[in-house]
Amino acid sequence: MIYKTNEYLGYPDRISVPAGEAVRFQLSSKRPGVKVEVLRLRCGDVDTNGPGFKYEVMTSPIDGEHACLDQSIRPGSNAVVDHDGALVPTGGHWCFGAYVYPTRIADNAKAVLGSWCERSARGYALELDEEGYLLLVLGQVNGTPARFALDVKLRPRVWAFVSCALDLARGSASLSLIVPADGVRPAAAHSKSFALPQAPALDSGLPFLIAAHHANGDRQYTSHFDGKIEAPRVFSCPLDAEALRVFDGRLRTGVSDAGLVAFWDFSNGISSLSIKDISPNGLHGSLRQLPRRGVTGFQWSGSVHDWRLSPQEYAAIHFHSDDIYDCEWQTTCTLDVPAHWRSGVYALRLTSAGDNPDRDCESYVTFFVTPGKASRRADLVVVASIATYLAYANSALRLYQVHFETLMEHVLWLPQDDVFMQENPEIGQSTYDCHVDGSGRAYSSWLRPVLNMRPRGYWFNLINDTHILDWLEEKGIAYDLITDVELDREGARALAPYRVMMTPTHPEYYSFNMMNAIMAYQNAGGRHISMGGNAFYWRCGFHPAAPAALEVRRGMAGTRTWESEPGEVHLAGTGEPGSLWRHSGFAPQKLVGVGFSAMINDTCGYYLRTAESEDARVAFIFEGTGRHEKFGDFGFRYNGAVGSEVDRYDLELGTPPHALRIATSEGLGAGALPTPEEFRTVVDGLDGTQNALVRADMVFFETAHGGAVFATGSITYGMSLGHNNYDNNISTITLNVVNRFLDPRPFIIPAKT
Repeated sequence: MIYKTNEYLGYPDRISVPAGEAVRFQLSSKRPGVKVEVLRLRCGDVDTNGPGFKYEVMTSPIDGEHACLDQSIRPGSNAVVDHDGALVPTGGHWCFGAYVYPTRIADNAKAVLGSWCERSARGYALELDEEGYLLLVLGQVNGTPARFALDVKLRPRVWAFVSCALDLARGSASLSLIVPADGVRPAAAHSKSFALPQAPALDSGLPFLIAAHHANGDRQYTSHFDGKIEAPRVFSCPLDAEALRVFDGRLRTGVSDAGLVAFWDFSNGISSLSIKDISPNGLHGSLRQLPRRGVTGFQWSGSVHDWRLSPQEYAAIHFHSDDIYDCEWQTTCTLDVPAHWRSGVYALRLTSAGDNPDRDCESYVTFFVTPGKASRRADLVVVASIATYLAYANSALRLYQVHFETLMEHVLWLPQDDVFMQENPEIGQSTYDCHVDGSGRAYSSWLRPVLNMRPRGYWFNLINDTHILDWLEEKGIAYDLITDVELDREGARALAPYRVMMTPTHPEYYSFNMMNAIMAYQNAGGRHISMGGNAFYWRCGFHPAAPAALEVRRGMAGTRTWESEPGEVHLAGTGEPGSLWRHSGFAPQKLVGVGFSAMINDTCGYYLRTAESEDARVAFIFEGTGRHEKFGDFGFRYNGAVGSEVDRYDLELGTPPHALRIATSEGLGAGALPTPEEFRTVVDGLDGTQNALVRADMVFFETAHGGAVFATGSITYGMSLGHNNYDNNISTITLNVVNRFLDPRPFIIPAKT
């Protein structure tokens, strides 16, 4: 049966909730009602060739039917300034302008600043039309807007200063465009004057906006600007365009500029969602839908690449018409999670309401229940990779990346979720995708429907991770589940109750707090079982002012689908560099002994034991297996325990000198290719048939205070656990590791290290 998985959409207000606390769900559908039930997932993979879709239906207070609204998604970022009439043109003169750097001129008008309202046709604004001409829009009493155009186009990705001067006493206006000199391009200035209509309706009665217009009076916005805007300013006195452009808004104490109404300095509060007016009027504003800050502005010299060192060079905000942080839907139902519920991966199952429900209508909203204050803790904790799930949330690479078929080495196929995303782009995409203006997406949020983080969706990441949970349940191993959000918020305290932690198939995205939490845990004697590959690779961060948003900057190295613009590598939320952990001096090898080595685009491989595996320190791992077995020459979906993305041992990158490389991959082919940071020059022999660096390594080492680390070095390792009804050598060695790591007997670091 092909299920209709997008008849109902939804998201939780918090991605993880401790047992005993509440979580709200925002749901939407064109159907008036929805039937809700809560599942605890054991294996979320519906593919019948694997372990199967396994879950427990929970009895919950929200079971049953609920009314459901058809709730729209309104993407597009902008700034909102509530002004109580202070930004309504009055008196004889009114001048306003800003630096702009348009990154997309197409389709429809792009607002720069003003209070224009489309429904009422009142207010005023500067905008660019669909061809890039500068426009002044004014309301009139009869409801017909007046539009005046400067017959010069703005060029994409070129800084310009746009402005307007109104002489209300004489009934005239002038539009100006100044393009400062840049490189060999000389400066240019253009202006044009117009007669104003009598009694223009300049007061829309609504907030002043930057990078959008009002669609109506209900705080809905339209005509979103694609590009950077810097230093908007408003004066109530006559100024020519050049004087308005060169005005420095930073006032000396005790000295005020006559006529200054507002000057928004975007270099102030870069890590916040507020914009500050540094005029005496204090007309501060707020940002909606999380536009990108920490971007180079008109004044950027190229001498600094960290906005914290010279904020004035980063006094711009990059707005996008398809930015989305929070859908802002109304709550459909609130679940008070019972205090006795086990931690784990949970999902709302959404089906059609009424007496004759559609059997093929089934959708899910995933959330995570963590141990509550009264929960009895297990000795082992699984740390779900929320940051990675968000980084890939609603990935549309198959739709828009021209190299995707070549990368994957198979014909393009589109699941129905991909078709839905193409038809409904407002849902937002992943940090692997690009905005409509071609710039990379730096943010992803859980406050929107995420189609590939749920059963019956795309199986990568979360669904693969549930195979590990299924194996733990099958083997009767007690475990708790927390998420890396708790690591980010609470640090090592989140891991302190546990003797053993387990990270799943693909913990790729890790923040500073997360990395330090795990290292502190390991150094305090905690045991870490790293079950995946391409682990601890990208340095990222949850935005302090938008805590549901992950921020990613791609840098200019690593396996990436877009590159950060020059000077824009540092995260706006925290200021830290958002590139590879390897380039911050903390390669994954320092944490778990292995780090990202290669992508496997064709045949998966298996492990063979090394001579180091005969060391008595690791004898426990291979109990019940043969010395010369092929470990993992099988596996669900991938057909091998070494595949997708793999990690290797490297002493130079930080693998502890006493670490043992107990197994290494075999059987990789020409489709196994190294990550870009693994080679400096393009030469022959880079693929897995000839390159010794293209491999997965299985590693063990002891840590301080009786702890230890075991790392598999492969994403597909976990997909081999259930083979042959869980009776196989990958399952055996994993069980050996889990049992010994749960044993309180301390591990001892060898004397010679």
